[in-house]
Amino acid sequence: MKALSPNRLPQPFARYAHGVEIPAGFRMVQTSGQLGIRMDGTIPEDAYEQAKVCFENIQDILKEAGMNTGDVAHISAYVTDRAHMADSMRARDEFVGSTERLPSSTLIIVSGFTREEFKVEVEVLAAAK
Repeated sequence: MKALSPNRLPQPFARYAHGVEIPAGFRMVQTSGQLGIRMDGTIPEDAYEQAKVCFENIQDILKEAGMNTGDVAHISAYVTDRAHMADSMRARDEFVGSTERLPSSTLIIVSGFTREEFKVEVEVLAAAK
């Protein structure tokens, strides 16, 4: 995959690319939106911990497909309040870590999720040979 960040665009706000090109012949995995709920049913109270759980769940899905964080082409994150944006972005940046090619990313503020205690939801598109 190739990161696309044209010089005529402003720099991204954080660790992401403006776009990602996925070559022909790659397998693709699209996750469902992951909420910050642990296997034991507990839900962290703060947005950062919820986002970390979302990304841990996504790592498990990617592993099931024989993929890893470096195969992520796009991240879509949704938060219920502007105040949760920084925490979601911090968890996203930790998730991509030192990945050489950064994914594209979208962060949207929404009015809510299926249960009031959820503050963050994340989904990814990944691709690998």
